[in-house]
Amino acid sequence: MDEPTIIRDRGERDPAIIPATTPAGPALPPATPGGAPPRRRRRWLPWLILLLVIAVIAAALLRPVHKPAPTGGHRHGGGGAAAGGAAAAQPVSVAKAVAGDMPVVLTQLGTVTSLATITVQSQISGYLLEVNFKEGQEVHKGDQLALVDPRLYLATLTQYEGALVRDTALLKQSQADYARYQLLLRQKSIASQTAENQIFVVEQYQGDVRTDEGQIASAKQNIAYCHILSPIDGRVGLRQVDAGNYITSGEANGLVVVTEIHPISVIFSIPEDDIPDVAAAMRAGQALSVDAYDRTNTIKLASGTVETIDNTIDATTGTVRLRATFANADESLFPNQFVNARLLLKVLHNAVLVPNSAIQTGPQGNFVYLVKPDDTVEVRQVKTGTADTSNVVVTSGLAAGETVVTDGTDKLKTGSKITVPGTTPAAAPTATDKPHHHRHKPADGQGGGG
Repeated sequence: MDEPTIIRDRGERDPAIIPATTPAGPALPPATPGGAPPRRRRRWLPWLILLLVIAVIAAALLRPVHKPAPTGGHRHGGGGAAAGGAAAAQPVSVAKAVAGDMPVVLTQLGTVTSLATITVQSQISGYLLEVNFKEGQEVHKGDQLALVDPRLYLATLTQYEGALVRDTALLKQSQADYARYQLLLRQKSIASQTAENQIFVVEQYQGDVRTDEGQIASAKQNIAYCHILSPIDGRVGLRQVDAGNYITSGEANGLVVVTEIHPISVIFSIPEDDIPDVAAAMRAGQALSVDAYDRTNTIKLASGTVETIDNTIDATTGTVRLRATFANADESLFPNQFVNARLLLKVLHNAVLVPNSAIQTGPQGNFVYLVKPDDTVEVRQVKTGTADTSNVVVTSGLAAGETVVTDGTDKLKTGSKITVPGTTPAAAPTATDKPHHHRHKPADGQGGGG
């Protein structure tokens, strides 16, 4: 019988007791000197797996993320952004510089001013009998607007006319006496002093007659003042007093205001630097046209011409005032209305014009992004002149026919690639466009067999 095997703790056999071979089976491998038991190695295996998992996760999180190259732009020079890491083309809008005419227009804020605004006052005192106009009515010079009671002034006229008749008779009597005194003086029938005194009596009566004539003229004028007439052609405003009121010559607001509106004027100011051009044109007899636009500067109201220029410059603003007249037949301009006055000073012919949005401003002044034939841009310094609502004149730095960027300039710089939406420029050949070299399989019996 076989000897019993002695079992130690944890089910292990004692290598000192168990023989290398047993009749019942193959020989067990000898224990490895200095090595850890197999079960101890199995203890470290889960920890090793855990460390490997952590390392894989950390590598995945720390790996740099590469964004895919944007599509839809032009491919420049061998595939665009996909080849050589080149930046994608910037979508922009472009326009060509053209040669054209640019009017030099001075736009300033102006005020519509009537050529004549009259506050109708009564020249005399009395009761207002009649008001002969309607508010807002068009009147002409000489039309009767109101009537003041004239009876008192008619009575005064009668008194002055009576005094004139009396004084005229006394004058004639004194003149007849003077003639007799002269005759008697020649006959030496009276003293010379009596004849000389009669001369002064005649002169006194002459003065009385002239006084009476003046009083009569004044009375007639007061009667004329009872008929209040329009001094100009124009439109009456709202009446300030009604019939039946007692009025005087010192009324603060008058009876009514008459404003001339045909024609009418606009007063506006221009910078003193533009005075020589305006003055030269006026001295040459040129009619400088002025257009009046509404407050928003969008709707044209009327057209007129410059009438005159003021004789002094406002030192506080450095401007001078101009008056332009307008026929105003349709009454589109109203007194005290604010308008935008556009004075056409001259016209520049064959000027280089670009859209206003093409002009950029930098530390060195104005510049444009010039489009080159290879779909890149170049920064070009330019000088600008007169501008309107859409175009600006380029005085130097740009020629007619050159293309500039008008929109999409935020990220542009010299050498930036651009693309214009809606155009299909010729693209450089890509890898898919290159010719393919096919390797043909040799036919049976050709080439190296086997």
